Amino acid sequence: MTNTESNLEHTAAADQLAAREELLKLGRDVPIGQVDLAFNLGLFVRSGLLVKFLLLAELYQRAMKVPGIMLEAGVWYGQTLVLLENLRAIYEPFHKQRKFLGLDTFTGYSEDKYAGSGLYTTGLEYKGYLEKLLKVHSRANVYGHQPCPHELIAGDVCDTAPRYFAEHPAETVALAILDLGPFAATKAVLQSIKPRLLTGSLILLDEFTLADTPGEAMAWLEVMGTSGYKLERLALYPSKSVAEIL
Repeated sequence: MTNTESNLEHTAAADQLAAREELLKLGRDVPIGQVDLAFNLGLFVRSGLLVKFLLLAELYQRAMKVPGIMLEAGVWYGQTLVLLENLRAIYEPFHKQRKFLGLDTFTGYSEDKYAGSGLYTTGLEYKGYLEKLLKVHSRANVYGHQPCPHELIAGDVCDTAPRYFAEHPAETVALAILDLGPFAATKAVLQSIKPRLLTGSLILLDEFTLADTPGEAMAWLEVMGTSGYKLERLALYPSKSVAEIL
């Protein structure tokens, strides 16, 4: 099942949505060959997406001094993981041990207000495509002859997160990106990573301040409490917050 932007959450006004539709049409009709288009994708990157790139670059630079994996729980199409691989190539090109881990059902939400909606469903077969995509990006980057490790795990994070860390007793977490929403899933990931966080480790919270999806904040407060970290709202992206372990 493919989701269009109209299925996703947004705060855009009608004229903004119309402009986005026109931008999509211009993208479909672009009079540029595929090779040149690959070098000019910025033609179609809106500010709402560009700010995510800037945010991720900032967080990578802050987290890169910390040893450990970079984890995303709630992968969707995997854009963030691809960006992390390419940020590694920019900021720490010879750090071939940096591992990127993605956890997702690849079948969408199973609880909260989106249950049964098909939202964020990619289909399990997409996991194989994303694995190939990550490998190609890694091969194209510095140290491509010795690709950096990427791992995608499909399934309910309530099962996969605790199992992964039980099977990797020496793994630490430099950066965790939580884009889950539901309470139980967020709690399971936080409980799994909490013993593996180091001073300076970062946790990006996608929905901490959203009143209509309180599961993330509730899980955070239950597992992490109110001390031992510095939590800040991100100026460039006010709906997101980042915690730095003290």
